[in-house]
Amino acid sequence: MGHFAAVWDSQLALETIKDLNGVDQIVLRNPQGASARVSLHGGQVISWRNERGEELLFASSKSILKPPKAMRGGIPICFPQFGNCDSLEQHGFAKNKLWAVDDDPPPLPANDSNGKSFVNLLFKPSDEDLKFWPHNFEFRLRVSLGIDGNLTLISRIRNVNGKPFSFSFGYHSYLSVSDISEVRIEGLETMDYFDNLLKKERFTEQGDAITFESEIDRVYLSSPNCIAVLDHERKRTYVIRKEGLPDVVVWNPWEKKSKAMSDLGDDEYKQMLCVDGAAIEKPIALKPGEEWTGRLEIAVVPSKFLQ
Repeated sequence: MGHFAAVWDSQLALETIKDLNGVDQIVLRNPQGASARVSLHGGQVISWRNERGEELLFASSKSILKPPKAMRGGIPICFPQFGNCDSLEQHGFAKNKLWAVDDDPPPLPANDSNGKSFVNLLFKPSDEDLKFWPHNFEFRLRVSLGIDGNLTLISRIRNVNGKPFSFSFGYHSYLSVSDISEVRIEGLETMDYFDNLLKKERFTEQGDAITFESEIDRVYLSSPNCIAVLDHERKRTYVIRKEGLPDVVVWNPWEKKSKAMSDLGDDEYKQMLCVDGAAIEKPIALKPGEEWTGRLEIAVVPSKFLQ
């Protein structure tokens, strides 16, 4: 992707490039050399690299990089529903639509912009969208890259409809891992979860940590606002902090399902793990004029420093 004409704004550390389909991507950088790339197709973060240039998000080598399909990897935005629904495509339509750069966003708290490289995006439903989901809204998304290299996504969804509506939501975060069998999640012990592989039956987590040896597709309910994903081989830990997102989805398709997915390599399940900040069990309800905010921050720290 190094051959695209670039517009460089040195003050904001932003660069705009075009992908192979002519869709704009915004590249954020921090002074230490970390970077993040956000596509206007779906408002999707498609890359996040640390100061050494190591990719922290998984992206499938078989991704279908052609709108309207979202890329398999990065952080797709799931709205207005997570999962399947009779009238809408899986995980909603926001991830498959073209977003715009938001030139006049309402202000966020100062600590959400100070010292950060960020971009503000805006998505409003088209007339076609309103046929399938007849609720008017404004969806504002800020993606920021901190001086510390942390990646933050803040979504604000406002009801500009004449009537109330409700929705479910998820940041479908594909984390890059060395080997799924070497990974564990801490922070979800004793939590209740719905198991999507067992008709959404409800269970309570029994393990000291979540480890992986087969397919997993669970929604952990009313979960803590900070959880950790430890990668033993790489000796690094993803620390996930969230606000306004009570649930956590944990997903890995494992071998059999991976082979059935056209946009995922047969063995790529070993290098990925989805851990999503989400609002699923209790949909978000907005009255006319009301706004909801959901915030996700992902940091990467050396495992030896984590207490």
